[in-house]
Amino acid sequence: MSTLPPGWVPHEGPLASIRSGSGPRLVFVHGFTQTGRSWLPVADAFTADHEVVLVDAPGHGRSSHVRVDLRLGADLIANVGGPATYIGYSMGGRFLLHLALAYPHLVRSMALLGATAGISNDDERNDRRNTDEILATEIEEFGVDAFLEKWLALPLFATLPDYARGLDDRAQNTASGLASSLRLAGTGAQLPLWDRIGHITAPTLTMAGDLDLKFTALAQQLASTIGRNAVFRPVQASGHAAHLEHPFAVVAVIRDWLTSIRQNPRAASVVA
Repeated sequence: MSTLPPGWVPHEGPLASIRSGSGPRLVFVHGFTQTGRSWLPVADAFTADHEVVLVDAPGHGRSSHVRVDLRLGADLIANVGGPATYIGYSMGGRFLLHLALAYPHLVRSMALLGATAGISNDDERNDRRNTDEILATEIEEFGVDAFLEKWLALPLFATLPDYARGLDDRAQNTASGLASSLRLAGTGAQLPLWDRIGHITAPTLTMAGDLDLKFTALAQQLASTIGRNAVFRPVQASGHAAHLEHPFAVVAVIRDWLTSIRQNPRAASVVA
């Protein structure tokens, strides 16, 4: 692993993490093929007034050896994060939905970027599971570097500039770790949570890049299904990986939301 930026300290545990700052705790969970460091462009902006924890999710980074599904992964993230505001991107957001349902007393508030509560249609979910298995086999056969080139060439990342791809960081992952992540925590493996997320009581922010039409619709659906404690906000001029494309825009959305719920908890109940 490369040297940590100044002020960040590594921590071991059921999942590896790095930490910086002091104050109310923010716990960030990354997406598939990334590591906790992928959140640094956003997280650095909060270390002056928060304790910030960047978790390496199961199968990734220094947690590459951990093999668990979304539900058990939520247990491990809860162990690392404790009482906090949790922020998750894509796969990380799916972990956090399980966390918010299993540990409502730990989730003070939650922000989700480019996330979904799962695929409701059984046939579509089975198709996705089969696709994830094919991808997992390709990772094992051809290696991480070759897979990353294919993964980042997907239309989902068409707006992600080369300088923001984070290839050096993603290349720290192992083939076996990424393959296990797809098989155990991929969207195809996830049982849909749409009928349960209305029980989430923590103030919740859902976000999506406004150029990412699929996940904009999903983020709006998440906010409306969670209900009175949830709000949707778009990230301007961004695609799926908005935190990499325009980190300062994501910082602004999160900070504005955090301020609103601290000043007036009922402000989170207005869905845009």
